[in-house]
Amino acid sequence: MSKLSRREFIYMMAILGASPIFANSHSKVMKNNKLEDYYKLESFGNARILHMTDSHAQLLPVFFREPSVNLGFYDNYGKPPHIVGEALLDYYGIKGNKRLEYAYSCVNFEKHAEVMGKVGGFAQIKTVVDYLRSNFGEEKTLLLDGGDTWQGSATALYTRGKDMVGAMNLLGVDIAVGHWEFTYKAEEILSNIKDLDAEFLAQNIFVKEDALMDGAAAYDEDSGLAFKPYTIKMMGTSRVAIIGQAFPYTTIANPQRNIPDWTFGIKTDEMQELVDLIKEEEKPDAIICLSHNGFDVDQKMAKVVSGIDFIMGGHTHDGVPQEVGVKNASGITYVCNAGSNGKFINVLDLDIQNGKIKDFKFTLLPIFSNIIEENKEMKEYIKTVRAPFIKDLTRVIATTDETLYRRGNFNGSWDQIICDALIDVKGADISLSPGFRWGTTIMKGQSITFDDLMTQTAITYPETYLREMSGERIKAILEDVADNLFNADPFYQQGGDMVRTGGISYRFNPTAQMGKRVTNIHLTKNNKPLEAKKMYKVAGWSTVGSVSPGEPIWETVEVYLQNMKHISNLKIDTPDLVGVKGNPGIRL
Repeated sequence: MSKLSRREFIYMMAILGASPIFANSHSKVMKNNKLEDYYKLESFGNARILHMTDSHAQLLPVFFREPSVNLGFYDNYGKPPHIVGEALLDYYGIKGNKRLEYAYSCVNFEKHAEVMGKVGGFAQIKTVVDYLRSNFGEEKTLLLDGGDTWQGSATALYTRGKDMVGAMNLLGVDIAVGHWEFTYKAEEILSNIKDLDAEFLAQNIFVKEDALMDGAAAYDEDSGLAFKPYTIKMMGTSRVAIIGQAFPYTTIANPQRNIPDWTFGIKTDEMQELVDLIKEEEKPDAIICLSHNGFDVDQKMAKVVSGIDFIMGGHTHDGVPQEVGVKNASGITYVCNAGSNGKFINVLDLDIQNGKIKDFKFTLLPIFSNIIEENKEMKEYIKTVRAPFIKDLTRVIATTDETLYRRGNFNGSWDQIICDALIDVKGADISLSPGFRWGTTIMKGQSITFDDLMTQTAITYPETYLREMSGERIKAILEDVADNLFNADPFYQQGGDMVRTGGISYRFNPTAQMGKRVTNIHLTKNNKPLEAKKMYKVAGWSTVGSVSPGEPIWETVEVYLQNMKHISNLKIDTPDLVGVKGNPGIRL
């Protein structure tokens, strides 16, 4: 079904579309605002799952532009989340609703941002979560965190994720999983989990056998499980099982050197065995998987593993307004996703009767910061966390006439600045920057602070490099990442977007065979073709296999921005795309 059902459409429109819109209302919380005017959900069911994911340590409200390129092919062609812009508005039947247009799409982004302001913010999220809990019943409500919470800001990096552990505890998170959490050292991760009030789950992380023999800690030494795989929660009179699924490709996409004793994987066979075990021994009324697989991977897992009722997913940062049903051997598993950067809260209300889910209602609630009063305790906590670093965080580096964003399959204006900085500061011919999906948006006319820069670069392996590479090697890198992004089998898609490039242009065919997607590579400075055997100076950062010798990327970019002083007329290097005409995953 392409559009929301009539019931769901009216339900969502009444909640999200009815709130008034005042020009420049983001400058202050609207006077006499009542939270129930905007976030009161009609009474339904007897168990409520609240779900957030991929906040990437954004404690304060942010601007966040949804992608204009999120291509899908094969079984995912023209299906959520691979629909953008006007095509997305048509698909869900929400064209003309300004709040929903701003929340879910990139359409009229600058115009809507000027009027409706920022989204997210943990003090605002706390207010909404507390309201949704108390309005429904705290004893019948769970809050799930889907991971990528301890990384993405300067304060998270400086405190090694401790600032976000404290924020999660204040927020009242009940259950959590991880991905970028595992980019800290193992001892830091275990310390954070010890301080975390929530249960930290993962059915797909194991301790290596030789590490176990050397005395490495494990949740269960017999199975080798590193963490508790699932938990049972009483929600009123209902027994609900929650299974944890960490990002399966962590030690491929991120350095293993910090977590040498742990192995990761999709582990669908283990997942099926666990689901069957839970059904037999625990006899739950519902089974929920809290996942960080990514949306397409979750859909395939839903197809090959039966018995899960809902997968509450993350990793790919897709704000999907409606659950997607996937048929499998035992029925239907519904896949949901809650966007990123604190922009959304998923609300899944379940009507559980006689040991099974009779009905449900799903709502992807945007967190419009300008209509939500900040929770005082969380606001004070955030202020305290930032206080030791505030002078550095608020330091203005440059200004911009360009809207700076990251998010899209091929490039973004923030990514272009990073690529240009690598070439300029490092003296390179070509630059390569990872296709990270995290990162906030800076509106044109704003100052760029060090805090803003760190939302694009704050990782534990930020070191830069300058090295010689052959044209053949450069093409191989592009082809390898392209296959990761556009492989026909979702289980071979390891997350992220296409590597960002500076100094080159190329033609790209997403559906071509591996090794043949990238053609016609040219140097942009002189339009000469890239020669396979010729050596080029290539600058980059964020190396997974070993530590690079250069300065952290934020230092490189700060030097560049200080020299530039003002960003205008930015040219974004994007490939010449082939075979995408008519694809609803690209807004031309």
